[in-house]
Amino acid sequence: MSGIEDPVDDLSVTPPKRWATGVPAVTHALTYSLEQTSVRRTALTLLNINQAKGTDCPGCAWPEPAAGKRHLNEYCENGAKHINDEATTRRVTADFFREHSIAELGAKSDYWLNQQGRLTEPMIKRPGAEHYEPVGWDEALEVLAEELRRLDSPDEALFYTSGRVGNEAAFLLQLFARAYGTNNLPDCSNMCHESSGSALMETLGIGKGSVSLDDIHTADLVFVVGQNPGTNHPRMLSALEETKRNGGKVIAVNPLPEAGLLRFKHPQKARGVIGRGTAIADQFLQIRPGGDLALFQALGRLLLEAEDERPGTVLDHAFISAHTTGFTDFADHARKIAWEDVLAATGLSREEIEAVHEQVLRSGKIIVCWAMGLTQHKHGVPTIREVVNFLLLRGNVGRPGAGVCPVRGHSNVQGDRTMGIWERMPQPFLDALEREFGFTPPTKHGLDSVGSIRAMRDGTAKVFLGVAGNFVRATPDSDVTEEAMRGCRLTAHISTKLNRSHAVCGDIALILPTLGRSDRDVQAAGEQFVTVEDSMSEVHASRGKLPPASPHLLSEVAIISRLARRTLGDTPAIPWEDFEADYGTVRDRISRVVPGFQDFNARVAEPGGFRLPNPVNERVFRTPSGQAVFTRNDFTMPDIPEGHLLLQTLRSHDQWNTVPYAMNDRYRGIHNARRVVLVNPDDLQDLGFADRDLVDLVAVWHDGRERRAPDFRVVAYPTSRGSAASYYPETNVLVPLDSVADISNTPTSKGVLVRLEPARGAASWDG
Repeated sequence: MSGIEDPVDDLSVTPPKRWATGVPAVTHALTYSLEQTSVRRTALTLLNINQAKGTDCPGCAWPEPAAGKRHLNEYCENGAKHINDEATTRRVTADFFREHSIAELGAKSDYWLNQQGRLTEPMIKRPGAEHYEPVGWDEALEVLAEELRRLDSPDEALFYTSGRVGNEAAFLLQLFARAYGTNNLPDCSNMCHESSGSALMETLGIGKGSVSLDDIHTADLVFVVGQNPGTNHPRMLSALEETKRNGGKVIAVNPLPEAGLLRFKHPQKARGVIGRGTAIADQFLQIRPGGDLALFQALGRLLLEAEDERPGTVLDHAFISAHTTGFTDFADHARKIAWEDVLAATGLSREEIEAVHEQVLRSGKIIVCWAMGLTQHKHGVPTIREVVNFLLLRGNVGRPGAGVCPVRGHSNVQGDRTMGIWERMPQPFLDALEREFGFTPPTKHGLDSVGSIRAMRDGTAKVFLGVAGNFVRATPDSDVTEEAMRGCRLTAHISTKLNRSHAVCGDIALILPTLGRSDRDVQAAGEQFVTVEDSMSEVHASRGKLPPASPHLLSEVAIISRLARRTLGDTPAIPWEDFEADYGTVRDRISRVVPGFQDFNARVAEPGGFRLPNPVNERVFRTPSGQAVFTRNDFTMPDIPEGHLLLQTLRSHDQWNTVPYAMNDRYRGIHNARRVVLVNPDDLQDLGFADRDLVDLVAVWHDGRERRAPDFRVVAYPTSRGSAASYYPETNVLVPLDSVADISNTPTSKGVLVRLEPARGAASWDG
C-alpha cells in the first residue's frame, strides 16, 4: 500500500513509566484506530466490543464482567487497537501481489506487512513462481485437497491453529483432521501455556485455571507472577484494582518492574483521569529469570516451619488429609531446601521472602496468577507444580477467592483446546467423536508445534495448513523453522491479514482469506455467530458487526467444511454442508461430544453465555488417585556462565503477539526502535559495554551452532542482575528448536543464554 514505509530503528529513550493506562491510553487507542479506519467504523467496533450481544475482542482472553455489569467501553487500549487493526479499510488486492514478489515480501518487516491491510481474495503461488496470483475458491481448495489425498500417510499433514479461531471452526478442524486420519494438531498453546496444562493435569486433574473474576475481586492475596498485565491483558488491572479496593493485597514477581503493576489509572473513572489512580503491587519481588521455582519452594518451607512452631494453626490439615496425596514426601523434601540456593536462584533477600511469608500467613484466600514468565523455562512444569504445592498447603484450591489462574494470552486459545485442538486428546474425547460421527479416530499421538517443525525439517511432513496465526514468526529457531517450511510440498494459510508466513512458501503456497471476528457472517441459514471460551472458562457468543472486507471472503467454518468435503468425500458421512450453512448444527454436535456443553445453543443464547463446570471447584480431582497431588520437585536454577546473560523475549507495549503496531514501548521508555536489548547497568559495566552500544546477541547451544541476532542497541535498564530482555519475534532466532521445557516441550523463550559482542555486521530486519 502506498504511503507505508518500512520503519528503521532510530532509538530514543525516556525514563520508564511508573504508572499505566489513564488518558494517554485512550489517546493512543483512538489515534491508531482512526489511522486504520473511519470515525463511524471505529465507533461501531468500540461500542460493540466485549458487549453481551457484540464482538468478542480478538485480543487477550481476560474475561468480561457478568452481563449487565459491563461498562459501555468494556475494552482496553490494546483491545481497541487490535479490533480496529482488523477493521482497517486498507486492502491487499491482486494488484499488490503483481507488484510485489514473494522475495520482496520476505524482505519486509512484520510491521509493514501488517499495515498493508485486509486480504481480499484467494491467492496461489504455483511451483517455481516468484509471485502469488489470483485463484478461484474451487481451484484453491481442490489444489489443497488433492495434495492431502496424495500423501503417503495422513501423518504427513499438519493442521495448525492460533487462538483467534472460534469454537465452531476449531471443532470442525479437529474433526476433519481426525476423520482424515491424523492427530497432528499443533497450536499456539504449545508455545505458551503447555507447561501450565501439563502441571495442572498432573496435580489437579484438569489443565485449566480454577478461579473466576469474582474470586479475583474477593481474594485476600493475589500473586502476579511472570506476567505484564499492563501490556498483555490490561483489563486485568481493573480486576486487581477491585481486589485492592476490597482490602486484598497484590504481590508482583517479575525480573522487570512493570508500570501497570506499580500504579493503575483507570481511564473510565475519575480517580484514573484526574487522580493518582491505584497502587497495585503491595510488594514487588524483582526475581531473576527462572528463580520462581526456588521462591515457591522457600515459601513452602516457611509454611511448614510456621506449622511446627504453631501446630494446627498454619496448614489446612483437614483439606490435606481428605483431598491430597504425596504430602509427606513433599514436606520431607521441602524442609531440605537450602537458603543459600534460594537466594542465589532468586536474587532476592531472605527478608523480602519472609515479608511475603508474613503476608501469606495473614491471608485466608490466595490466588496465584502466572503467564509465560513461568511456562517458558526448561523447568516450567516443576515451577507450576510448586505453585500448586504452595496453594494446597493452606487449602487454597477449590474454594471461593482462592485457586490457580494461568492467564491465557489469546482470546480463544483455551476454547480451541476444549474443542479438541490437541495432539494428545484423551481417549474419552475420541470415543465420543466415534459415537457421534461413526468413524474411529486415530489414537497415535500427533505432533505439537516443535515436533511439526522437526518433521518439516526432516521431510516427514509435507503439507502445512495454518488456520490463523503467523507460524514462522511465533515459533523458535527462525532460520531452522523457515528452512523447514520452505521444504514442504504445499503450505496454506487461512488468514485475515498479510504476515511473514505468507512469504515463507512451500513449492505450492495458498493464501485463503477469511472473515475477521469483527465481520458480519451470513450463511445459507442466515446471520451466524461464533463462540469463544475465555481464561476463566466462560463461554459466550461473538457477533461481527461490519460488512465483510471483500465479497470474496469465506468464513473459517466455510473454508474448513468445503476443504473437508473435497478431501474426504462422503466417507465418513459427516454433514459438512449443513455445518457451513448453520453453525447451530455444529454446536448441536459439540453438545454431544464435549463435556460441559449440554444444551449449548440454548445456554449460549443467554446474555453473557455460561461458565463451564470445573471439578476442582467441587474439590473433585480427576487424577489417577482421585486426589490433588503434592509433588516433589528437585531444586534447579539456570546456570549462567561468567560473561553471559539470561535473555527473556517479550512484547513491546505497541505489539500484539508477533505484530508490532508501532516502534514504541512507551511504558518502558523505548521509542522508535525494536532492535534493543535491556540490561542492568551494573551488568553492562561488568561486561565492558556502555549504554547505547551497538552489539550482536549471540546464543550458543549444546549442538555447537552459533545463533546470532545482529545490531541491537544496549539500553541500561533496571532489569534483575544477570538478565536481559528483548523483543520477539526479532530474537526468536536465538531460541534453539531443541531448547524446550521438560515434559511440555514448550520453547524456552524466557531462558536464552546469550553473550554480547560488539556488532560485526550490517543489520538485517529480522536478525
